[in-house]
Amino acid sequence: MSYKSNVFLQGRILTTVRTLFLFLLIAGSFNSLNATAKGEKNDSSKRWVGTWSTAPYFVDANNMAPAPGLSNNTFRQVVRVSIGGETLRVKFTNLFCKNSVTFKSVGIAVSKGGSDIEATSGKVLRFSGKEEVTMNANEETVSDPLSFHLEPGMKVAITICFGAAGPQIGGHAASRTTSYLLAGNQSLTTDFSNAIKTDHWFATAGIDVLVPAKTAAIAVLGNSIVDGRGSGTSKFNRWTDILSERLLKNKATRNRAVLNLGIGGNCVLRGGQGEPAIVRFYRDILGHQHVKWLIISEGINDIGGIKDSIHAVQVVNDLIEAYKQMIDKAHARGIKVYGATILPFARSFYDKPFRHPARNAVNEWIRTSGRFDAVIDFDKMMRNPNELNTIQSDVHDHDFLHPNEIGYKMMGEFVDLNLFK
Repeated sequence: MSYKSNVFLQGRILTTVRTLFLFLLIAGSFNSLNATAKGEKNDSSKRWVGTWSTAPYFVDANNMAPAPGLSNNTFRQVVRVSIGGETLRVKFTNLFCKNSVTFKSVGIAVSKGGSDIEATSGKVLRFSGKEEVTMNANEETVSDPLSFHLEPGMKVAITICFGAAGPQIGGHAASRTTSYLLAGNQSLTTDFSNAIKTDHWFATAGIDVLVPAKTAAIAVLGNSIVDGRGSGTSKFNRWTDILSERLLKNKATRNRAVLNLGIGGNCVLRGGQGEPAIVRFYRDILGHQHVKWLIISEGINDIGGIKDSIHAVQVVNDLIEAYKQMIDKAHARGIKVYGATILPFARSFYDKPFRHPARNAVNEWIRTSGRFDAVIDFDKMMRNPNELNTIQSDVHDHDFLHPNEIGYKMMGEFVDLNLFK
């Protein structure tokens, strides 16, 4: 490896240490809050496992909530959980923001589709016993445990009555799911049928459920192909959703949660949307409790940024080093790591002659290095057998890069459920 590569990776290691320190502080505040939450019992036969999650990142001006904005207004978001249970807690984020955000109240209810909810299922979340909570800049918080019947695969609506929300708000802009905005502080049972629609999630970061101790989670670290660009809006048909549905239907794997930590445009090493995977790995993967399996499906944006054949060698080496670091850190926590090969991109906007050998080299390392506990060979399954650097013509979203709904279904059905028994 070159001297520049070593310097780069050393710098990344220092950054990840700082990030880990911040994560430990945040995790400590979560644990303190949960330990003192009213009514929570110390039951060793049960544990908190994430049933839904999304990766937070800075939401730029092009992806903010539409007028009238979030401040002093009400926002309803719909998410699909994986595993079910009878007690839950909801995580909220204000990371990457310089201003505080206040919730006047937050409710959760079963979604009936669109903006509709089952009104009788609605309950109000509390934070240290109170309905109102404020997150300061770069803070996260978690609600008190709440008794709520959560069916596996259920869609739930989280309705936030915002107080002051500042000019910046934490969240996940590429929700692939429609949310609903109403002016003023509305009640949980208010009719949202005339609400302003926007396809973004704000402030909500995850849902944990209290489940038997044999339950565990599968975390998926990735980019837009994990995040679901090209899937159907509000159809919940990303490949991770398809995988979750299959796991729930299979007796041997129905207690496996799936956590999608994809960010569109994300890179492993540098640049791109959100923090690089090598940095956010500590929060977005190791920050979740009882993750037993990790799928790494990331690297195409790094390869898409290669400038020439010389730069290609450096990116390949650095990507492999980053994979090794994440594998080692995960293994140290008892997490099995599965490597997903990188999809082909000929004819896409990433198409350059010197980039294809780099992708092939990384994929060959994923397949043959022996460092991963298993390989999920999406490339082999999705590529054109007569043109190996090109995705099949009927499975991409008109850009020869991102799968379409057919492609995501193929990917979700391709993953071997035996990996999670």
